[in-house]
Amino acid sequence: MNETTKLRADFASRVVVTPEDYAWEASPTPGVDRIKLDRIGNEIARATSIVKYAANQSFPAHRHDGGEEILVLDGTFIDEDGVYPAGTYLRNPAGTAHRPAAGPDGALLFVKLHQFQNQDRETVRIQTRSGHWRPGLVDGLTVLPLHQYETEHVALVHWAPDTQFSRHTHVGGEEIFVIEGTFHDEHGSYPKGSWIRSPHLSTHTPFTESDGALIYVKTGHLSD
Repeated sequence: MNETTKLRADFASRVVVTPEDYAWEASPTPGVDRIKLDRIGNEIARATSIVKYAANQSFPAHRHDGGEEILVLDGTFIDEDGVYPAGTYLRNPAGTAHRPAAGPDGALLFVKLHQFQNQDRETVRIQTRSGHWRPGLVDGLTVLPLHQYETEHVALVHWAPDTQFSRHTHVGGEEIFVIEGTFHDEHGSYPKGSWIRSPHLSTHTPFTESDGALIYVKTGHLSD
């Protein structure tokens, strides 16, 4: 029996992956490549990845035993239920299945697998580029809520240039993917394509500079 793959599997540790760290790997399906951000398991795994489909490439039909969360970063993603352009946020709960593919422009996805809470059964389809954005907690922030279940919250947050947020603590941890611009805190600077996972009770004081930022944020989902 193959030993279980573990990559960045210590959820009590802060981890950062920037585009300089990217290591693309071929998946078992030709024309579908991935960057493994964190992983516990082999081909069936609790995993966070960036996935790239070549133009018109399809992936075998599969079932989501632990749920699947997708943010379409670029191109067009397709399955039996719809066509999802860049900016689409999807949640496919445990027990659902599909046969995904990419359109003629390919697709670039941020994907999280086997990370749904047991009773979280909501299917979500949101086109974020036409969503209803709300004012944030400080001037310069606007927020688009995407999903909430118990302590877990998922949103997109747009940061105007030169926006400063107060120091705060992540109860249940925080995960960020930088979609546009550059995100900063006292620990470093994170350009477009960066992924940051901060553990339960970590703290930071985030801000932006002249280019602002658009980020995916998930909080309250990491065990203590």
